[in-house]
Amino acid sequence: MSEFRLICGRGSFQVHAHGRLVGEDLVISIWGGNRPHVGTVAIALPRKSLREPEKVSSTSSVFTLLGHKEDIIAKEFSEKLSSALNKVVVVTVGIHQDRIDQRGIEKFIDNCDKAFGEVLRVLKKLKCQKA
Repeated sequence: MSEFRLICGRGSFQVHAHGRLVGEDLVISIWGGNRPHVGTVAIALPRKSLREPEKVSSTSSVFTLLGHKEDIIAKEFSEKLSSALNKVVVVTVGIHQDRIDQRGIEKFIDNCDKAFGEVLRVLKKLKCQKA
C-alpha cells in the first residue's frame, strides 16, 4: 500500500492532502482552515468518454453534508483524478475558516487547484495508473 501527504499554500489558507492507494483504488482527504472536517464525499468511476470513446472520462456521485459547500471541489478533484489515472477515486473535503471573506475563499480554491496538480504528479511518479 502506498500513501502520501502534502500541503499547499501558507498560513491559515493551507490545504492538506492525504492520499492512500487501497488495492487498485485511491482514497484522498483534503482539509484546511481552523476547523477541518468532512463536509463532502465524492466517488468517481472511470468510464469511456461519451464523446470520444477512445478516451477515459469519469462519472461521480457526491454527498454533501447539510450546510457545507465543498461539493464542487470534491466532484472536480475526484473526476479529474479518476479519468487521469483510470481508477476509482474517493475524495473527502472539509475546509472551514471562521469569518472568511471572498478573497479567502479564492485562496483556498487556488490552493486546492495546486494540491490537485501535486497529487497527480505524486501519483504518476508512483506509477499507479491502470493499463
